[in-house]
Amino acid sequence: MFSSLPNPVRWVRAVIALAGLATLSGCAKLNFWQMDGHQSTIVVEGSVAREQLQVFYVTCWVSLVIFVIVAAVLAYATFKFRARSAADEHAEPPPQGHGNPFIELGLIGASVLALVVIAVPTLKAIWSTYDVPEAEKANMYEVNGTGYQWWFKFEYPGELAPTNATGAKAPLVTGNELVIPAGRPVRINLRTVDVIHSFWVPKLAGKVDMIPNRANHIYLRADKPGYFWGQCAEYCGDSHAVMRFRIIALDAKEFAEWLEQQSQTGRTVAPRAADANRAKPQFAALRSFKQNEAGITAKFDVNPLESWRAKQAPEKNEDAALIAAGRELFKTKTCIACHTVRGHEGGGVSAPDLTHIGSRTTIAAGLLENNSEQLRRWIHNPNSVKPGNKMALAYARTDREGKPVDGIKLTPEDEGALVAYLESLK
Repeated sequence: MFSSLPNPVRWVRAVIALAGLATLSGCAKLNFWQMDGHQSTIVVEGSVAREQLQVFYVTCWVSLVIFVIVAAVLAYATFKFRARSAADEHAEPPPQGHGNPFIELGLIGASVLALVVIAVPTLKAIWSTYDVPEAEKANMYEVNGTGYQWWFKFEYPGELAPTNATGAKAPLVTGNELVIPAGRPVRINLRTVDVIHSFWVPKLAGKVDMIPNRANHIYLRADKPGYFWGQCAEYCGDSHAVMRFRIIALDAKEFAEWLEQQSQTGRTVAPRAADANRAKPQFAALRSFKQNEAGITAKFDVNPLESWRAKQAPEKNEDAALIAAGRELFKTKTCIACHTVRGHEGGGVSAPDLTHIGSRTTIAAGLLENNSEQLRRWIHNPNSVKPGNKMALAYARTDREGKPVDGIKLTPEDEGALVAYLESLK
């Protein structure tokens, strides 16, 4: 039936070669296959992720060898014993190898060998990447990570920061952006306050679940300073797909400077004489956003670590009067019921700590870039960005019978003032 094909042996070889190339491309760093993206598991930048990648490579090569052998035997049998004429279609089948102990024992032995080749590096990687090695625990940095619907809280138990003017202190807390020291092993203790979440930052380490009422942890290390994308990898509700976070790795000096800056209470912008004569600010109408419109600009993507560094400095020409108005609105509009700004008003713990939100590169759990337009977009209609989030519930409240009651109402002027206040919190 294949006699009309030109040189069938060459054709089979070509198919096998193409299949092998396609398989190998999954085991190689090929930029033209878009394998070096923000959440690539192939282009890694941490020792834990690198060891896990080696296990993938071993599995890939073993699978390729099995594929080539099986495909070659199948191709050989297909062309060797094909019907070359009408008479061959009713010929007796060739001698069968079923029951041949040499062949069957050989196949069993080859299968066991393949499993051993995969199992040895796999078990080694499971053991070595489970937790920080004993020899390195003295240099370990420890952080607590907690999953909420739908954001991540990061707490630094070894870094105490003042909570108010009286000097009372509590562990330093950030939201959705975890800053770590580069080159040091970092152990993140994982918890959840509601449903199952999963902590995954592919360029640094594999995914680990955050399970209710169960302690878990992940160990990772960044080779050098960098900016890394992560997200929840376990379905956890309406906005699971947009529950993201960032890890920023810094060298020792820059990390120490960041800790010093973060340990301060909320920044207060002092009024200036020039502000008294400043005209009342005008607020442009908020433009319409398309459904699922991206909130990260191309400019930010060019060098996200430098974008993060630029966010650490206060903005120029801040309007102290407008910022003060925003701070008052933050209190009167009951934002303080869920959020905290250390040293200012607020003691809420069900939403991200905003003490230094102005120094973060993203908002809405890593979904939007932290700039004036996107911040106002989030404040204006959070449900259009992240359906089902608790902040949206505060805007449209209902009583026990389901009847609407007064929720948070914001005018364009209110939104502008709140944006100015939040951006001032560096």
